[in-house]
Amino acid sequence: MAMGRRERDQQGDFWVATSALPAGASHPFYSRVNQILASRQFDDFVESQCRKFYHERLGRPSLPPGVYFRCLLIGYFEGLDSEPGIAWRAEDSLGIRRFLGYSLTDSTPDHSTISRTRRLIDVETHEAIFGWVLGVLADSDLLTGKTLGLDATTLEANAALKSIVRRNTGESYQQFLTGLAQQSGIATPTREELAKLDRQRKKKTSNDDWRNPHDPDAKVTKMKDGRTHLAHKAEHAVDLDTGAIVAVTVQPADRGDTTSMMETLAIAADSLVGVIGAGHGRGKISDAVVSELVADKGYHSNAALVGHGHIRTYISEPDRGRRNWAGKTAERDAVYANRRRIRGARGRRLMRKRGELIERSFAHCYDTGGMRRTHLRGHDNILKRVLVHVAGFNLSLVMRKLLGAGTPRGFSGLAARIWGKFRVQLVRRDFIAALQEFYALMTPRMTRGLRAAA
Repeated sequence: MAMGRRERDQQGDFWVATSALPAGASHPFYSRVNQILASRQFDDFVESQCRKFYHERLGRPSLPPGVYFRCLLIGYFEGLDSEPGIAWRAEDSLGIRRFLGYSLTDSTPDHSTISRTRRLIDVETHEAIFGWVLGVLADSDLLTGKTLGLDATTLEANAALKSIVRRNTGESYQQFLTGLAQQSGIATPTREELAKLDRQRKKKTSNDDWRNPHDPDAKVTKMKDGRTHLAHKAEHAVDLDTGAIVAVTVQPADRGDTTSMMETLAIAADSLVGVIGAGHGRGKISDAVVSELVADKGYHSNAALVGHGHIRTYISEPDRGRRNWAGKTAERDAVYANRRRIRGARGRRLMRKRGELIERSFAHCYDTGGMRRTHLRGHDNILKRVLVHVAGFNLSLVMRKLLGAGTPRGFSGLAARIWGKFRVQLVRRDFIAALQEFYALMTPRMTRGLRAAA
């Protein structure tokens, strides 16, 4: 067989009929996601929420709100950290084109259009979309709201530590060191002398003294891997019965856990009340909204335990030694009651679930989900992206229940694992055992989901 060669400077067709264009097969995962969204009138809901941001007649055609929110969902499903990455993936993939509702001849959204739409739509609307997905979870029996786990992680900010300036004078770090060197008697300090002076200083980059002029919301903090960087703090409230994220907040990285938890718990309670008020869950979460709270020792404090008197707390207690309870009867009783609960069988079981489910949400949303480093600035901007990103994580729980996989990559891996086990039996020429292995893996629930996706 002769080797074919690619023709260069080939004259393209002047006119091609639309019916002659190739139509790629839609991705079964995204087809199923669209079925869920369409069955619950997702586009009608988002258009009603976003109508106030658009004029009825004036202006150029805009990006439809349903397409915009689907683009942000793609960010989670495909593990894309930036809006340019989402735009490039949408342009490149025929399956994602179909998910967004674009034909082969249509132009997919540019990243600047996605960014402008994000700036146009407010945070409250993004929170409404997050609450809509919680309603889908409640209708799928994937939300109870009784026992919540609380934890936080750091997101690397889109700002450089070397760009920080003094809050009072506006000096850069280099100018500040040079001034200190001159005060100590060094008229023209070298870089080595400045580095030596910097090593001898204590408390070098306090957030009370320094800020970043490009992103004032970013705070100097120590990351999970030990690096010091400008960062933001993302806090999750997770349903420990199902693994669903009930609330997410973006807060300053230097804010203590015992302070930030109040805002996150209040938002979680409001979200659950909103789900109940919308009639979701068939009454299964109406009588048990946030009755138990599980957290690590960073959330342990007298005020936190007393302030949640109506909630049974399971918060790990740090070793503080012998304590003086004079005049603190309420605090003492709350601490001792929490100590008894965490030492019980249920407390130990909840602590294991906390470590499993909350860390899993961080891994899926920020590590494999691609949002560990933010490409946006300002808490409002970051929160808009994170809310829909986390809504994608919640939607993946529904997909995992229906298909056995929560992302397109997981769906492809599931099919490969099933075929691999089936092929092993065929190689051994044991067709009956192969069929038994196949039906053991393909449960009736997964079979229904795959048939619907096809």
